[in-house]
Amino acid sequence: MPDRDEPTGALVRPYAVTRGRTRPRLDIAIEALVETTVRGRNANATGRGGHGREHQHIASLCDGKVQSLAEIAARMRLPLGVARVLIADMAADGLVAVYEPTSFESNDAVGTELLERVLSGLRRL
Repeated sequence: MPDRDEPTGALVRPYAVTRGRTRPRLDIAIEALVETTVRGRNANATGRGGHGREHQHIASLCDGKVQSLAEIAARMRLPLGVARVLIADMAADGLVAVYEPTSFESNDAVGTELLERVLSGLRRL
């Protein structure tokens, strides 16, 4: 039997995970924070809800620990676009809450205040 360059384990292509979709239901920034909701915890605990392993993994990653979209994609070793589609589906179903970053351009005073607090915190370290 000749050597093969292909992995021997089951390989699921990213488009199969999203059922061929490349566009998410919601536009989510890569730095947006994701947190599992009560509904998501209940669905994950019971194994019900008709969601796949990826959805369950995301729910467990974000249960009790808010994570960014980029962190979730990296931890799951998924392309960013695939993670975005999965998380958008979960958000639409109420399984996760997505917190979009605030824009500093809309209110410069708030942005400056936040940056000063961050700098102060870093100095205390």
